[in-house]
Amino acid sequence: MSTTTTFEFADNLTIDWLKAQYASRALSPRDVVLEIIRRADGDRDMNIWISPPTLAAIEPYLERLDALDRGQAPLWGIPFAVKDNIDVADLPTTSGCADFAYVPSEDATAVRRLIEAGAVPVGKTNLDQFATGLVGMRSPYGETHNALRPELISGGSSSGSAVAVARGQAAFALGTDTAGSGRVPAALNGLVGWKPSLGAWPVKGLVPACESLDCITVFAHGLDDVLLVDRTVRGFEPDDPWSRDIPVRPAPERRLPSKAYLPREPLAFYGPFAERYRLAWDRAQAQLGQLGIPVEYVDTALFDEAAALLYEGPWVAERWAALGEFVESHPGSAFPVTEGILRTGADPAHHAAAMFRAMHRLQALKRQAQRLLGDGVLVMPTAGGTWTREEARQEPVAANRAMGLYTNHCNLLDLCAVAVPAGDAGDRLPFGITLFALSGQEDLLVRLADLYGDTRSGAQAQVQAPAQAQVQAQAQKQTQSQAQAQAHTQAEPTTLVAVCGLHMRGLPLEPQMLAHGARFVREDRTAAKYKLIRLATQPAKPGLLKQAAGGAAIELELWEMPLGRFGAFAAAIPAPLGIGKVELADGTEVPGFICEGRAEREAEDITAFGGWRAAMPSLEASLSVPGDR
Repeated sequence: MSTTTTFEFADNLTIDWLKAQYASRALSPRDVVLEIIRRADGDRDMNIWISPPTLAAIEPYLERLDALDRGQAPLWGIPFAVKDNIDVADLPTTSGCADFAYVPSEDATAVRRLIEAGAVPVGKTNLDQFATGLVGMRSPYGETHNALRPELISGGSSSGSAVAVARGQAAFALGTDTAGSGRVPAALNGLVGWKPSLGAWPVKGLVPACESLDCITVFAHGLDDVLLVDRTVRGFEPDDPWSRDIPVRPAPERRLPSKAYLPREPLAFYGPFAERYRLAWDRAQAQLGQLGIPVEYVDTALFDEAAALLYEGPWVAERWAALGEFVESHPGSAFPVTEGILRTGADPAHHAAAMFRAMHRLQALKRQAQRLLGDGVLVMPTAGGTWTREEARQEPVAANRAMGLYTNHCNLLDLCAVAVPAGDAGDRLPFGITLFALSGQEDLLVRLADLYGDTRSGAQAQVQAPAQAQVQAQAQKQTQSQAQAQAHTQAEPTTLVAVCGLHMRGLPLEPQMLAHGARFVREDRTAAKYKLIRLATQPAKPGLLKQAAGGAAIELELWEMPLGRFGAFAAAIPAPLGIGKVELADGTEVPGFICEGRAEREAEDITAFGGWRAAMPSLEASLSVPGDR
């Protein structure tokens, strides 16, 4: 039977809704697939799919449903999408690169388990090439548009998977997560994003990005849906060297966390909606305070330090180990910005001794996280903002880095996480928070997510808001707590830091300053002894060089940073930039950004502009990424 011409489909396809339609015989799986094909065709300009839904490709899965016992197939007839770095038999796996493509003869373990449970794979979704990105724009198959506001980024790297679910083209979708790719797209498209403990879901059949950290994840509209998928996929796989047996407690045994931990320091928000995101975070904190669980504000410096290791430490070499041979043997095949990031893994600085030093430091950070969290849950914004796609094109690396500010630490510290909707920051501008717990403690996440706001199947929150007076009292209490934390931070020894480039206010790396507890002090100028150059980097950055004779005064900003955070900040600055003494116009010297002299040979002299802000309009054309579309 086919009812697609008269039946009114729900905009959002959820598992419960589809099961109800099948049980009443109002719809068949074939009807649903035909509607998905129609929707995918209507949204083809949104660049959601690499292998889009077609009846010919899906027909074998529809036919096999007749042989399945519905009572033994918990996902019977449920359509799902698969990120195109996860194998589906007889469909190309491209990982976002046509020259890399191959056609697997068997399904990834996660896909196979879902099909055995009756789920129907409908196509392969777009992604940031080789799962390297958090913006959803680094694909030769086109930039995936945000599901709600097409001018905004979709989030990545699991961009197509999230948007397919948000646009009603799948009930759930598989993504992957190394640095936040299974969480950021969930937040930007109003979904739940589930990232299980490392090894809990088999990764056999996944194209590796950073193999020791990679996870397969799921997007859906509600928590119940992701938990059903989790029960289906979770379990040890003998043929997967990364697989671990990490069961989840059944519903009657799920525990409430002992505490909800929130960042003590002021958080960084970025992009054109920064202030709206800040207010949304304030509202989320207020709601958390009403749940009856103790809330404690803690120093999250250890999470910042762990996050810095992912792309500024030797783990980039693991990406190069996986993909370097292909990049070297296929010149021009990789997306330019992606290739640039991958090639950082070949830097001689990432030698074996550096790797072991980083591993040892990470192990110490893991132990700190274990002592801090115990049986509690850390809560952070999933993202501190978003960007228009045009803005992200102008500063592709910096914008991407900002999106990972509150996600990059997760897998390095062996945490499980769930990203859940937390209201809206504005019109068609969803806001989300992420709950983190230690490995194997997914039950804590589920109980807190349920309590925070019932996200199951898109239901309205069941936790009733208290009287307005109570809300105001709690908000006042939290404001006082935050003020005390800020006062504590301000009482710590500090140092001035002179910044002259992307770390200035309103520019893409300002979040790094804020994340290290810095506050803006004033605008200033150097002594008339400096040259300003545009470095041959992606994105473009300025370099400040002191001259033995001559030179000019260069505009800069002075920030104040706690000394306890200054070392980690300075250590993360990539060569040829560094921290040294900068002489100001009044003759005083303060720590600030300087540049190695060797960089001058390949750089453009932009001293005549008098500062980076003045030079930016003239450099705008060169800041875009070739081929980024």
